[in-house]
This record gives sequence, C-alpha cells and structure tokens, in this order.
Amino acid sequence: MREQCPKDRVKNFNEVPYGYTEEEAVREASRCLQCPDPPCVKGCPAEINIPGFIRAIKEKKFEKAVSVIGETSNLPAVCGRVCPQEDQCEVRCVLNKTGKPINIGALERFASEFSVKRASEKKPEGPAVAVIGSGPGGLTCAADLAEKGYRVTVFEALHKAGGVLAYGIPEFRLPNGIVAGEVDNIRGKGVEIKLNYVIGKIKTIEDLRREGFKAFYISSGAGLPYFLGIEGENLKGVYSANEFLTRINLMKAYKFPEYDTPVNVGRKAVVVGGGNVAMDSARSALRCGAGEVTVVYRRTEKEMPARRDEITHAREEGVKFLFLSSPAKILAGPQGAAKTLVCTRNELGPPDESGRRRPVPLENSEFEIPADTVIVAIGSGPNPLLLSTIKGLKLNGKGYIEADPEGRTSVGDIFAGGDIVTGSATVILAMGAGKRAARAMDSYLKEKE
Repeated sequence: MREQCPKDRVKNFNEVPYGYTEEEAVREASRCLQCPDPPCVKGCPAEINIPGFIRAIKEKKFEKAVSVIGETSNLPAVCGRVCPQEDQCEVRCVLNKTGKPINIGALERFASEFSVKRASEKKPEGPAVAVIGSGPGGLTCAADLAEKGYRVTVFEALHKAGGVLAYGIPEFRLPNGIVAGEVDNIRGKGVEIKLNYVIGKIKTIEDLRREGFKAFYISSGAGLPYFLGIEGENLKGVYSANEFLTRINLMKAYKFPEYDTPVNVGRKAVVVGGGNVAMDSARSALRCGAGEVTVVYRRTEKEMPARRDEITHAREEGVKFLFLSSPAKILAGPQGAAKTLVCTRNELGPPDESGRRRPVPLENSEFEIPADTVIVAIGSGPNPLLLSTIKGLKLNGKGYIEADPEGRTSVGDIFAGGDIVTGSATVILAMGAGKRAARAMDSYLKEKE
C-alpha cells in the first residue's frame, strides 16, 4: 500500500498506510486463485471466508465483501490493520511460493470501509451473561453471544471501550475513530457496555451472580507491566510501555494542553524490548518530540518478535537499534531524573524455553548511552485485582487463568480467553478465543436450561 513518507509522518499521528483505492483493491483481488480447499482460511483464528470476500471485491461487490467477513468477524477494520496476516493467512497462501502472497490484510481493510451500521432487528431476550473486559476478545465474544440471543453486558474498567485497541495501539497504526466505529456496531447488536466499571472492586462476580447473570467471560487482558528490576528504574523519566502508550493513545498526551494528561519525552529516549509494543513506543516517542530514539534489545534482529513491517517503519522514521545488549542500571543526572542507561553486551547461547537462543552477558562489557527517557517494553502480566476475588478459579504458575481451548475454567459458569489465559499475544488470537468461548458458553447455558 502507498504510505506517508517517513519525514512527514514522524510529525503526526495520522495513519501511515493510505489503504487501497478501488482500482488497486480489484487488481489485487484478481490475483487470488480461489483455491478449492483454501489453506489461508485454516490460518485465520477468526475463521473468515477469505476467498469469499476477495471474490466479492474482484466483482466490485464491496458491501457483500464486508458482509462475508462479518459472518465470522465483528472487527474487520481492526483486523485489516493490526492482524499479523504474514504469519497466519498470508503465509499459507499458495502464491507465497512465488514470494507474492495475496495482501489479505489490505483487502480486508478496504472491504471494512463499506461496512454498514445495522441495529439489531430484535432485542436479545435470552439469559444474562457478563463479559469482563472490552478488548478484541471480549467484544467478539459479546457480539457472538448477542447474535445467539443472549442479553450481554460488557464491563470495562476504563472510560473508553476497546481495551488494548484503545489504550495500547497508536493512532498511526489504528485510529481511535476506527475502534469507536467497531464498538458502535457491536452495541448495535444489543450489547450493553458499562464503562468505568472495575469488576473485583465495584462488584464481584458473586455480586453479578446474585443479580441474575448466568455465565461469565473473563477477557481482562494482561495489563500489569513487567519491569527490569534494575537500579534506577524508579527515577523520573522512566516509564512502563503500558503507562507511556496509555497516556498517548487513550489520554491524548500528544495533544497536551488541549487534553489534560501530558507525557514528558526528553531529547534522547531509549526503549527496552523487541516486540510490537516496543516499536509502538519508539515511534510514539519520536512523534512526541524526542530528538533521538534507540531500541535496546538483548538478542539479534532475527529473534525480534515485532512484525517486520513495524521494524521497517521504525527504521525508516529514524529509530536506531542496539542489539545484543541488556540494561544493567539507570543513572541519575543532577536533577534526580534519568540521564544514562548502563548496558552490558551479550552473545547468544543455547535456546531457552521460547526456542530462541538465550542471551548470555559478556564479562566486563558494560557501556553507557545517554537516556533522559527510558521506556520499558518487556511484556506484561495478569492483574490480580479481579482474579483474587474469584473462589475456586485455578491459575497457573505465572498467575494466568487455566482454561481449555474452548475457554472453560475450573469454575463451571466462568470462561476465559485471550491474554489473561495465554499471556500477551495478538488481537486476532484473542478474537479467536472469544469466538470459541461464545460457542462453549452457548452449549453450557443450553445444557443448564
């Protein structure tokens, strides 16, 4: 797709890719071989009929295209932008053998622009079910249950619905207006969304049971930030990526003082980590005025979990990369704020449990880099606030909910999925979990009746 040029886009938060024109979309769709047994569908956690919607685009039946997607996915505009198609559907495309698979994500994004908002024809009147968390998994589960006739209430702790879509992904990748539109479509199915509502604090699941809720889906994500545990991590100018991105995306810090919440980015910012969150943080820091941004990663570029496109975009925008390096401590300047990041150099040893070669520190290899802003983007975990209030709910050793592939937990009426079960993963995997759980909850409630 055509994109904003790097020198312009680092000055704004507008979406980087422009999206396909009608002519470009039809031309790309015409390349699809329409395989009789399409391997691309097998790689889609949301179970989208990929050849079906691509065929509709080829025939210029654009509303039909988004209707086909809508048969299984309630977030087409989101998936078309942030789903890692290159690792799921596109990698299975037969044309991948030629090095040019169909650009499924771009076509899905194009089709989503023809989405027609339709209110539910009838108000769901079935048993009441609760969904805790309005991220992609929760919204998917809620929409699927509403379509099956259940009265669904989504409880969201923050003041905007969307979960990580609203607070964690910058607007240059996923505009807030797109998320709001998708949420409105789900409300149109009869789903009620209660904001500023912290389950586990305002009410417990037991309270909701007494109010008549018959089943629960927990999709509260993994929003508890992990830190490095090094000296100086509590200095001014050190952020978790969660806080940094939430300030920017949800609280609109880049528009301060028009919006109330600022974010202070110094001249030299360092981001620690190698995933998509690290790339989002680095690119956001540039847009918020940092003169120089460096990503410090403990392995090599080959092992980075971030999408290739995000690494490429970051590099084009001027982000520097420092590989085989691990932070050792953060030193303060005269004002008591972060000034210098001390790192050690690594070499790669044998593979660890992730299958990637483990970074091994080299002796006497410490070096310093200037850093008046340090953003820690090394992952996040489950917030115990809700989970600690649920009797009998089994957690694994890392504090995540134990659930089977259909979302069933150790408590009969409680289902769970997404990051609260798997740890930090992708939007589309959370959506897939939400779909499977909706089917399992439907079976559970029918059996109970």
